[in-house]
Amino acid sequence: MGEKDITEKHLEAFNDVFADIVNVLLFKGNKIMKEKDLEVAAKDSMFKADGKIHQQERDVSKFWKNGEVRISILGFENQTVQDPKMPLRVISYDGASYKQQILDNEKDKNIDTRKKSLYPVVTLVLYFGTEEKWSTHKNLLSCFKVPEELKPFVNDYKINVFNIAWLNNKTIDMFQSDFKIVAKYFQTIRLKKNYKGSTEEIKHVDALLKMLTALTGDNSFEEVYNEGNLKKGGVTMCEVVEKIKNEGRNEGVLAGKAELVRKMLDAKLVTEQQIADLLKISVKEVKKIAAKVPVQA
Repeated sequence: MGEKDITEKHLEAFNDVFADIVNVLLFKGNKIMKEKDLEVAAKDSMFKADGKIHQQERDVSKFWKNGEVRISILGFENQTVQDPKMPLRVISYDGASYKQQILDNEKDKNIDTRKKSLYPVVTLVLYFGTEEKWSTHKNLLSCFKVPEELKPFVNDYKINVFNIAWLNNKTIDMFQSDFKIVAKYFQTIRLKKNYKGSTEEIKHVDALLKMLTALTGDNSFEEVYNEGNLKKGGVTMCEVVEKIKNEGRNEGVLAGKAELVRKMLDAKLVTEQQIADLLKISVKEVKKIAAKVPVQA
């Protein structure tokens, strides 16, 4: 996803979110994929180039099973910027998954015949750009110039790109998981409207806010959670947005007082607690403000 990586807990890795995304984007809201039928798949694959072993990693991938039989493996690739080489990346991920199936089947000669069956690989590219829809390459042949004489012999390979910010309200309303909040947020940003949040309770608060931070580069989402400014249960995006706005207002008001706070502390005229009481903020915030102003020599 360009320069950004989604770290720690990954919202899409939760089975309820993963199944929800697939059911809406691939199956038009029909609940064909069930949470219980998903199994974690290895995100890493290896390939050899220049005589060396290299590692490539998907953002998220899951096995879709029907009982003991694997139906397919599905993977998500998150993009905040358009990548003209995306078809090459996707075919390398998919090819590595097929190669792994061959190796797994050959490794154990005594494995149950049912488990030896091969299964298809499907990759979804989730594009979160808000300035324009995905306009770069969506298939392999478009990535390079192919002589006309050679075209009949070069197999094409298309990728499945979904412009999240351009999903319509009907589609967004089909989501039943926290991904609905993600989709609505990017749609609102794309329309250049004021995002006010929703009253729906967030199930995976930490993972959702970390994902929004990673995708937008705005640390406010993660900070409002890390600083413990949210109640323990029943958190909504309305509350998150309000907390972020309040902190922004507070920081704006206190920014002008930062130097004064620093001077008062340096002169030891008052304690941190006294400043906090005077400004009606916490001692933690006093320390945070003071830290932004260099200590006077």
